[in-house]
Amino acid sequence: MIEKVVGGIVVALLTAVGRLLWKNRRHLALLRVLLTPRSRTRVSVAVLLRVHDEDHYVLFASVTRPGTFGPPGGVVKHHESAKPALERLGFEPERRARAEMRHDLRGFLPALRVLGFARWLQRGEGREAATECLRRELVEELGEVAHDELVPLAREAGFRLVRRVIDGPRKVPGEEYRQIRFFEVYDLVLDKPEAAELRTSLLALAVDVDESLVIGASRREMARGRAQAHVVLPQSAFLVGDRRVREDMTPVS
Repeated sequence: MIEKVVGGIVVALLTAVGRLLWKNRRHLALLRVLLTPRSRTRVSVAVLLRVHDEDHYVLFASVTRPGTFGPPGGVVKHHESAKPALERLGFEPERRARAEMRHDLRGFLPALRVLGFARWLQRGEGREAATECLRRELVEELGEVAHDELVPLAREAGFRLVRRVIDGPRKVPGEEYRQIRFFEVYDLVLDKPEAAELRTSLLALAVDVDESLVIGASRREMARGRAQAHVVLPQSAFLVGDRRVREDMTPVS
């Protein structure tokens, strides 16, 4: 009798685990957050643009981390209509000084809600499409690096998905929370003359010795975190693979 009861319990547990794994089969790496169910987790959702010529990748100066360079791109925004769903998930927006960061998908969640957030994100409801975000960020960042003349080209460009990366969960040095970052990396689609011209212009800026806000870096330099005298941000590694090799750097705003 006892053996039957124990066997039934084991079968029920295995069934429950199987259902959990199947339900979250696209996000198995995130199951680690269940080991610390009472903790908070910082999440962010971002897109990156890969512009390169063989082993030479274009990086822009960062506004939020002065003195550093990383891929063009930025954080995806949610729509007003998504607020009820995010509130049900316990999403707490991260407070940032810059007004343009309003509605960013960057904030804190209870650890037990991270998987639900990942499934909501996958559905694509109530938020910018990745390509919409990338075009907006590229237009904005071209102004920040003082090349507004390229903005009309960026508005006409299309993008092709290269990879999706879930970075984490990982402990943040000096903080009590863990962090998970969702990235999508895109290439320019060179089916329009505007896109081809944009790529050519960015590659030319990256090799211009008089250009201080756009640089080029190799795979090795991105892994090392330094391209000549310039500091390279860790997320640059996702331009060439799905693993980072260095810890993130804290923004100043």
